[in-house]
Amino acid sequence: MTFHPRMDYASGHQRSMRSQPTDDGQPFEYTPENRATFEEIARRYPPEQRRSAILPALYLVQRQHGFITLNAIQHVAQVIGCTPADVEDVVSFYTMYYTHPMGRYVLQVCRTLSCALLGAERVTEELSGALGIRVGETDATRTFSLLEVECLGACDRAPVVMVNDAWHECLAPEAARALVEALKVRGEQAV
Repeated sequence: MTFHPRMDYASGHQRSMRSQPTDDGQPFEYTPENRATFEEIARRYPPEQRRSAILPALYLVQRQHGFITLNAIQHVAQVIGCTPADVEDVVSFYTMYYTHPMGRYVLQVCRTLSCALLGAERVTEELSGALGIRVGETDATRTFSLLEVECLGACDRAPVVMVNDAWHECLAPEAARALVEALKVRGEQAV
């Protein structure tokens, strides 16, 4: 990986936006639909292995609420039948769980070797410039969040940017700016 003079490499782990879960003051409970989805997932595991459903349970929380709060951790622990510490261990370990509000569109740029060699830094610069935010930030309207992440598992299609759950592969810097413009238009149409 080469170093670029305009990139902020000193921010370290702050780029992943990992922090301790907070209490947003709102109680959390699955919607009836999400509770039914969780129970369907939990049935795939033997009763003594219900803890194995923590990851999908947290995905449901994040899709419903946008990020993981302390109240959500308590709720997941209750429906799974484990301790809140067990759930918090998972939240703190995996980078795909957000512990504070994120933008409607979360842009994750892979920064590992294959993507770095094929221009991920320039893609990140273009995204940052087009969004008007730095890596690790969310814009004021909570429309966009920009993250650098470790491998997205698409090394043969580098550089890769994942927007929410959609991959954008072999992304040239110019295409990164066009991607942001398309997302801005899509966001305006959804309002």
